[in-house]
Amino acid sequence: MVQIGVQTKNVVMDERPKEGFAMLSAAGFSCADFSLNGYLLNTDLYEERVNGFFDKSRQELEEFFLPHKQGARSANITINQMHMPYPIYVPKGKKELNEYLQKEMAPKSLEICAFFGCKHLVVHGFKLAHFLGSEEAEWMETERFLHSVLPLAKEMGITICIENLYDGIGGHLIEGPCCNVKKAVERIDRINEAYHSEVLGFCFDTGHANLTGLDFKEFLTTLGHRLKVLHIHDNDGISDLHQIPFTFAKTRENQSSTNWDGFLRGLKAIKFDKVLSFETAPVLTAFPEKMKPQVLAFIAGIGRYFCSEMEK
Repeated sequence: MVQIGVQTKNVVMDERPKEGFAMLSAAGFSCADFSLNGYLLNTDLYEERVNGFFDKSRQELEEFFLPHKQGARSANITINQMHMPYPIYVPKGKKELNEYLQKEMAPKSLEICAFFGCKHLVVHGFKLAHFLGSEEAEWMETERFLHSVLPLAKEMGITICIENLYDGIGGHLIEGPCCNVKKAVERIDRINEAYHSEVLGFCFDTGHANLTGLDFKEFLTTLGHRLKVLHIHDNDGISDLHQIPFTFAKTRENQSSTNWDGFLRGLKAIKFDKVLSFETAPVLTAFPEKMKPQVLAFIAGIGRYFCSEMEK
């Protein structure tokens, strides 16, 4: 049965996580994408600033997140996916920084994921094609990182999920890592066969797909069972805005900027039965705080609409 989820960011606060999870449940969500990436921001990492959050021991991290775990349980919210802080490699960053990200932050992200009983951890691939000269060389670096965490993922029963990304060159957005679905399928199958386990899967991001002009239905049907989690959000085709679906139109006749019909037909074709998870946290800061419950309920309503269309 398809379920509906959303990010915890801007809803679940460290000071009172139980209230945030209760709000998600009341809005109509049964699952959540725990925003682990909010504890080590990409804006800081690109400036080579590290806040030390992941310096905590495993026991300290579990003590810190215990109220969140209890809050989710009390609200009957399943943490079905998490997002590892990104980037996991900073081009031209100091050696000490990149070693910290891969040897300290990454394995502890897996430990936190396992503590919540979460089965999927989304990871951004290395954005290095511009520096290394080819997508294949870029993937080799990503795969090298993956092999450093996949044994632990297998031990913990976690599937690492790579995600289709965009990149920016000369002020233009272009395809980033994992936008070639045929290559993604070959790589996922090869690695899973080597580990004799589903240690690697895919996270399809609708916003990134819209920015890079991917064919939603073809991409999803080619992925098939390798699709484990979703990042559902909308944009104008120009910027990565993470807005509510159906927000943007291409014309005054209201043709949607994003091909939601192709998205739903793709999911239906592969009999997707997991979680329709919305990555729309920025939306919540655009509305008055008092409207947050209504905005969340509206997003959950779109999820129910998607479910009904997939069931036709």
